[in-house]
Amino acid sequence: MSKKLLLVDVDCGVDDAQALMLALAAPHVEILGITCCHGNTTLENVCKNVLRVLQTCDRLQIPVYGGASRAILGDSINASHYHGVDGLGDVHDPTSPSLDLLQKEHAVLAMLRIINEYPGQVSLVATGPLTNLALALNMDPIFPQKIKNLFIMGGNMESRGNTTVCGEFNFACDPEAAYIVLNGFDCPTHIATWEFTCRHELPWTFYREWLSQNTKKAEFMKKITAHSEQYAEICSDNSNEIWTKGFVSCDSYAMAAAIDDNFVTNVIHCVVGVELSGTMTRGMMVLDTLGKLQRKQKAFVMTKCDTEKLKYLLMKALQ
Repeated sequence: MSKKLLLVDVDCGVDDAQALMLALAAPHVEILGITCCHGNTTLENVCKNVLRVLQTCDRLQIPVYGGASRAILGDSINASHYHGVDGLGDVHDPTSPSLDLLQKEHAVLAMLRIINEYPGQVSLVATGPLTNLALALNMDPIFPQKIKNLFIMGGNMESRGNTTVCGEFNFACDPEAAYIVLNGFDCPTHIATWEFTCRHELPWTFYREWLSQNTKKAEFMKKITAHSEQYAEICSDNSNEIWTKGFVSCDSYAMAAAIDDNFVTNVIHCVVGVELSGTMTRGMMVLDTLGKLQRKQKAFVMTKCDTEKLKYLLMKALQ
């Protein structure tokens, strides 16, 4: 069986690391490159974190590219409260790889080059703000037509925010980029929204079993998740925080969909948009189920999935 070819764009925090390790452990997957973007932490930290993940998995031969360091408009936000200031739980690592291992080519140029080298064969997985993708589209308007599939973790489908009142973090980080991508990408687009991931949380008993594996990868994961686990415990007292009811590795849902065609079991197929000007709704993803936007390009918004498959993939990721 031919391998699934992936290009992965990340803002490497804890759940990006989990998603990367999930893909790295899949024998039928080949990651052609990892592009880095601002988001959970600074671009420099994101690049460092990706290299740390690759070192842990003995896969430093995979090329890593630095990309956009801020949103298209305005200053960037971060998620240090959850991921730690450095994005991976603020765990000191004296063996962290040097940034000298980064490729000199800019992430956006690398995206365009790699997709041109494998036209129609590469699935692009985006687990952070969509800045790099929007810039790639602006540089090459037919870039999306050369992509096999686009998988996004981001946005929302019930007007529920986790960063602003109605904005999910990745889209709130760069609403203009999300708008450009969802309006301009005409390849098959699959979206794992914030609410979707929360409503398919895994039991905390699984989380503890997952981290208890006696491997180098599990020890690494245990260290970098300690900060976010503690934050989840504090937030669990708030009954409105649906994501604390279980273990939610948000980015892993988009990655699982990209590498396992049977992971997603139900979708809403409709036009989607992004609100840019609302006082309380800037960055909110909108599902046009009535066809009011009169656009041809529709997205597959995930609504149900096989969580047993996700458990299996996560367990394999740390073995």
